[in-house]
Amino acid sequence: MINWNNMDTLASYKELCGQKKVNLAEVMTGENGAERVKKYSVPMAAGLTYNFGAKSVNDEILAVLAKLSEEAQLVEKFEALYNGEVINTGEKRLVLHQLTRGQLGKDVIAEGVNKREFYVAQQTKAAEFANKVHAGEITNAAGEKFTTVVQIGIGGSDLGPRAMYLALENWAKKNGTFKMKAEFISNVDPDDAVAVLNNVDLAHSLFIVVSKSGTTLETLTNESFVRDALAKAGLDASKHMLAVTSETSPLAKSSDYLAAFFMDDYIGGRYSSTSAVGGAVLSLAFGPDVFACFLNGAAEADAQAKNKDLFNNAALLDALIGVYECNVLGYRTTAVLPYAQALSRFPAHLQQLDMESNGKSVNRFGEPVNYTTGPVIFGEPGTNGQHSFYQLLHQGTDIIPLQFVGYKNSQMDTDVVIQDSTSQQKLCANVAAQIVAFACGKADENRNKNFEGGRPSSIIIGEKVTPESLGALLAHFENKVMFQGFVWNLNSFDQEGVQLGKVLAKRVLAHETDGALKVYSDLLNI
Repeated sequence: MINWNNMDTLASYKELCGQKKVNLAEVMTGENGAERVKKYSVPMAAGLTYNFGAKSVNDEILAVLAKLSEEAQLVEKFEALYNGEVINTGEKRLVLHQLTRGQLGKDVIAEGVNKREFYVAQQTKAAEFANKVHAGEITNAAGEKFTTVVQIGIGGSDLGPRAMYLALENWAKKNGTFKMKAEFISNVDPDDAVAVLNNVDLAHSLFIVVSKSGTTLETLTNESFVRDALAKAGLDASKHMLAVTSETSPLAKSSDYLAAFFMDDYIGGRYSSTSAVGGAVLSLAFGPDVFACFLNGAAEADAQAKNKDLFNNAALLDALIGVYECNVLGYRTTAVLPYAQALSRFPAHLQQLDMESNGKSVNRFGEPVNYTTGPVIFGEPGTNGQHSFYQLLHQGTDIIPLQFVGYKNSQMDTDVVIQDSTSQQKLCANVAAQIVAFACGKADENRNKNFEGGRPSSIIIGEKVTPESLGALLAHFENKVMFQGFVWNLNSFDQEGVQLGKVLAKRVLAHETDGALKVYSDLLNI
């Protein structure tokens, strides 16, 4: 039987709070540090490795974290999730994004439908459509091939798919699988849509409208913007527009779309990159085979997340260390720092994934919690961030845990030796140096040049950003966020916090305002 209890009622959490703190600068110095880095490393899916040698933990703390995992029944709760229990208590829904990339447990039947079969059918439909577009069987009115695909969506309909596309764009060009350029329109600011439309050839572009409900204000506004541009160009929008939506939405059966691919309420937007939301655009951009490899990497990571052994479940270990840092050490922010330009938008996706999931102050039963929950997430790719906010990370008053991601090789395999080393070697040298600098610091009598150290980090290391390793990286963080939500006894799968602003915005547009809302509306000339 699964029990859903607040973290501060668990004996293992109380034991965790009583553990002696680790002096990170001390344990990371010299040969002790070398042995520690070698020891604290666990395998991940798709050839990735999670190394936590520079985290503020030791064997004793890890042993208590294992107790916490067991007492909080984290793996059992994951099993309940993928076997179709109602984990999203706020909306009384199943949580099934893992089913888009593989069957983890028993068949999940909802409303008389086998959900794995449903998701596979939509992937097959999107793959067949993409293949026909690439083969020239589906063309524009002039019989010419489409060369560009534009995704119109916001939030999870944009952030994840955009990050995944950018991560694989150069890889696909290098490996001969690049099929179509992809662009994205998300912001209701008209300048966003205009900038994209000015950068594409309308006559050779497909537009994917992504809205589960078919009523998302920003998305429908941008769709109308695009339809107007197509009409002005003398083009039939119904021959250029696709929909990714639910079967019950107004978009589902409309003749205004060339094709429609379906999702459902059991997949939240921030978890939808492996559904039709990401599948349609990525299959068109790179081909269905590349998307399938991406799914395989995610499926492998999901399978690993079933393991109760912390040292064979990187997502669970990562999650528990994060809980220790947040709730015991008091570190309430995390920086995500990918040392790979391909992952330039990955931190933005993780901001939504983490902060929308676990940015909650009540538990899954609507009762206030008495402890800190989801951390603030931010980040930029290295080495750019080093010349931006690393000053605060090194010498600021707050200690901010760091999540590095690094790869041994670049995607393009094109480099040059400058000053006795390649660009990729310089990139990797920087991430190695930063980890040790943050952990160990450097004493100096000049306080302005003194580095206290003791600033914890982990690093995920891979050979290269590929579809498989990208899928595994995505699923790792999805599962990490899920496990942390379980520890904190949250519902990580609704997002009521985004609703109030939407309601008030509609009042403003309807001129039904008073008080401060009316004054702000007047100031903005609405």
